[in-house]
Amino acid sequence: MEKTKAVGLILGIIGFIIPLMIQIPGLSLAGHLAMSIFILAAIFWMFETIPIYSTSILVIFLEVILLSAEGLISHTDASYSPVAYTQFVATLADPIIILFLGGFVLADAAVKYNFDRNMSRILLKPFGTDPKYIILGLMAVTAVLSAFMSNTATTAMMITVIIPILAKTDISDPARISIALCIPFAANIGGVATPIGTPPNAVVIAALNQQGVGIEFGSWMLYAMPLAIVMLIVAWYLLLKLHPPATSTLNLDLKGEWMKNRKAYTLYIVFALTVILWISESLHGIRSSIVALFPVAVLTLTNTFEKEDIRKLPWEVLWLIAGGISLGIAMKETGLADWVIGSIAWDQMGYLLLLSLFGVVAIVLSNFLSNTVTASLMIPLGISLATSGIIEGPASILIIGLVIALSTSFAMVLPISTPPNAIAVSTGVVKTKDMIVAGSLIGAVAMILIILMTRFYWPYIL
Repeated sequence: MEKTKAVGLILGIIGFIIPLMIQIPGLSLAGHLAMSIFILAAIFWMFETIPIYSTSILVIFLEVILLSAEGLISHTDASYSPVAYTQFVATLADPIIILFLGGFVLADAAVKYNFDRNMSRILLKPFGTDPKYIILGLMAVTAVLSAFMSNTATTAMMITVIIPILAKTDISDPARISIALCIPFAANIGGVATPIGTPPNAVVIAALNQQGVGIEFGSWMLYAMPLAIVMLIVAWYLLLKLHPPATSTLNLDLKGEWMKNRKAYTLYIVFALTVILWISESLHGIRSSIVALFPVAVLTLTNTFEKEDIRKLPWEVLWLIAGGISLGIAMKETGLADWVIGSIAWDQMGYLLLLSLFGVVAIVLSNFLSNTVTASLMIPLGISLATSGIIEGPASILIIGLVIALSTSFAMVLPISTPPNAIAVSTGVVKTKDMIVAGSLIGAVAMILIILMTRFYWPYIL
């Protein structure tokens, strides 16, 4: 691991220097600097030379000192008007950051007061004792929870639910693999359903907001939830085909008790009201990012969410998202994105071919990189293609954003592809080859469905 980081450090420094040593026709000094920052970020993210959130912080820092009007370099090129440093730093207060902050507070409070476990217990009861339907129930519960909570937190919680189930199944029963794999797969799939389900959604929505394309909470669900539902069923079917249960009955001992105190009741009410307000945004007109401040304010004011809880929030994820947004701003403002567009014969490719290319690259990269990192790298280019008119079609800017965001979430081939996959492997039940086979099939089906949606679904509802 240390050798990998050392290689990443060397390659990152070289990648940063090279664009500054050559003169690229049609690209300003600011464009060269933006390219240097982009290459450095891509390599550091890929090799995890430093923590990925640290790379995002470095991106913002370099943009401020090298590209802003208040920075160290005087940009005299007429093709670039330096932007205020606040434009790069302000990404930390982007509406999508606030939206995710509200989601994190709700999720952590749910864990603190056992709300998530009790919901799991209630939702699993209707699925009976047949292992096939127990697996479906586990996937449904996991997907629902991961739509509003961190995929990683949901998986960690649900793994504790399946451990007693695994203990009741025979060691030779193939269903043990299905039970262990169904949790991370469902968490990954469920995350696509809402804007707060997974960070790539936030990256794409924030980038689209920069272009004046706002997406309501309920609208995103309309775009993505049908795919999530279909893929949940597909994943369930594939897992049962690959690892069918050896028995027809499996008795579950589902016990639990709701916490009954003022703080717990406060959480229950706030959670319900927040979700209702998010889903009904088109009716009342209050933006989802503003609604997200409601749980943050109420839960902290009532001391339901305390100082220690605030310190435990995944602040590094917010930094990571902010860095991705800032990178997109730099590419756009310096003309780097336009230069990339002009240097490749994109116009020789058809509409569906281009969208397919972006989808395939996104899903392949996300199997080896963080899906948030992949979305951060690809969305600036995708938006540039759409705004330049090279990608044509109804609401092309929104569609290419959806393709990138959703494709990254279906990368689940390896244990390193997503944290939920890694957690599942830690059970000792799942082998890497099992994950590769099932994950590859699910990813392939998802990719086909996403491309079909670009042609037969999204153009008609946008």
